[in-house]
Amino acid sequence: MTAAARVLGRLAERGETLAVAESLTGGLVAAELTCVPGASRSFRGSVTAYATALKGEILGVDGALLAERGAVDPEVARQMAAGVRGTLGADWGISTTGVAGPEPQDGQPVGTVYVAVAGPCGVEKISALRLNGSRADIRRESVRSALDLLLSELRENARAQDTEQIGGN
Repeated sequence: MTAAARVLGRLAERGETLAVAESLTGGLVAAELTCVPGASRSFRGSVTAYATALKGEILGVDGALLAERGAVDPEVARQMAAGVRGTLGADWGISTTGVAGPEPQDGQPVGTVYVAVAGPCGVEKISALRLNGSRADIRRESVRSALDLLLSELRENARAQDTEQIGGN
């Protein structure tokens, strides 16, 4: 079973939805998710905000942050995930931003990638990646990392809910 199938299965079990904000992956996360039969039960949609300005205009990323640090930044990834979650009305949002190459961007070397998750009850997680390989390799690994980060958060969130139901803290 693929990571996308595991994510969508977990979301369907919980009755929750997902939205995706992509930059360097250019729609590959959404494509991976929509390859799974029945994805529409949980996948709301995606925004491919490849241009830096669109990250602010559509996803609500702070313009001053983009001007100061550029698009390849952990806080930008966090705001993209939160922004797409709100824009598309989903329970969970994930994002990808980074440099796939062949040239550095925003002072960041090729292979610098940030993926982020935003979810219910203030859940937010950012993962910084330093990837090697071709442009295609970096993009493919970014997709896998974003889905794995969400799957990890879904597991953690489920454990926290189980603890609350049992009466622990």
